[in-house]
Amino acid sequence: MKKIYLSVIGFSIICHLSARAQSRKDNTVNKPDSGVHAAPPGKPDSSGYNPRRLRLDEVDFVSSYYGQTGDHSAVRGGIGSEAVTDIANGLDLKLIWLDKAFNKNSLSVGLGFDYHTAASQAYVSLTGASKASGTRIYPSLDWTIENAKSGNTFGIGAYYSGEVNYHSLGADAHFSVKTDDKMGEFSAKLQGYFDKVTLIFPDEFEPALPVVINPGGIGRPRHGKRNWGSSPRDTYTASLSYSQIINSRLQIVLLGDAVTQNGYLGLPFHRVYFSNGKDTIEKLPSSRFKLPVGLRANYFLGDNIILRAYYRYYADNWGIRSNTVGLEVPYKITPFFSISPFYRFYSQSASSYFAPYEAHNPTDQFYTSNYEYAKFNSQFFGVGFRIAPPAGVFGLQALHEMEIRYGHYSQNTDLVSDVLSISLGFK
Repeated sequence: MKKIYLSVIGFSIICHLSARAQSRKDNTVNKPDSGVHAAPPGKPDSSGYNPRRLRLDEVDFVSSYYGQTGDHSAVRGGIGSEAVTDIANGLDLKLIWLDKAFNKNSLSVGLGFDYHTAASQAYVSLTGASKASGTRIYPSLDWTIENAKSGNTFGIGAYYSGEVNYHSLGADAHFSVKTDDKMGEFSAKLQGYFDKVTLIFPDEFEPALPVVINPGGIGRPRHGKRNWGSSPRDTYTASLSYSQIINSRLQIVLLGDAVTQNGYLGLPFHRVYFSNGKDTIEKLPSSRFKLPVGLRANYFLGDNIILRAYYRYYADNWGIRSNTVGLEVPYKITPFFSISPFYRFYSQSASSYFAPYEAHNPTDQFYTSNYEYAKFNSQFFGVGFRIAPPAGVFGLQALHEMEIRYGHYSQNTDLVSDVLSISLGFK
């Protein structure tokens, strides 16, 4: 259930980033722009500061710990331990400068590193009896330019993610256009991910390995390095959104994505057990289309409370339908300290290709016992604490904010997890 725990960590980080982005908007209402300042074209800058100079604007560090338990391992055909621990760390640097037309340029450089252990990984071999571990590294790069007159933006990004059985390259182009009154904004992003899935099979299905004899025939025979080969997987996404400020208290955002995937969409070490007791590896279609749409609304309830509501509907051509509702309520206890309880409920129907352990018919065309595709309900709730004193956190002027978040996730399939994260913002 690796995708599930990554999504929970991602949700926690997204909550942090969106909360911070909103807080910045809150703090700049009816106040001067706090970004890069420059003299208008044709006029000298009396401060003597060179507005085109590249400078480091912000450094963000996020670290999280995730722990999971469950008993529906896809590696063992829908049974067995799903115990997982994951330590994730991410560092983002944002650099800004002004070009000759006084357009604001932003360059974001990110680097993430995860270390995880998973009981199910050890059972790729039937003799496994303990947790296996792995690492993942994922750098990213994004450049965005904002037009000085219109406020419209355009940017491009590049990504990489690599671990022992999975390597992914990605790229995107994105832009946003503001309405004439600056109360609305349309945004679009086109993304492409080009993955290579290493074909690591369970022992009982693994092809015979070649034997390499030492040069000259001297010494003992030894196995060559395992060369499982790989299979491609391509994902293309078009993301559209429109945000509108309704009034001084209410802002809404309409969201929509269209996602298409092609290639090998399963994993070769996910077992499936048929009703006759025989086993094989999961088999899924080579294409998939996903269509999520959503609505986000922020309502300012007085000076100290914000209601952040979210709803998403999801459908794909594998038969899955889902609904997500969420609410976060940041409450500013003091001008420099806030608390943000949150709750999310998720409900999903089963894929047409899913069946539990020993429930698939041997005549089925496609089959999986990965509970990611099962019918289930889940809840995710927790709380965040954010501090941003004017003198800096712990008296360190450069450390302008710190946030700690805790979340508890549970499924009615007996999957349970906890995630604790801390983020530090440096200026």
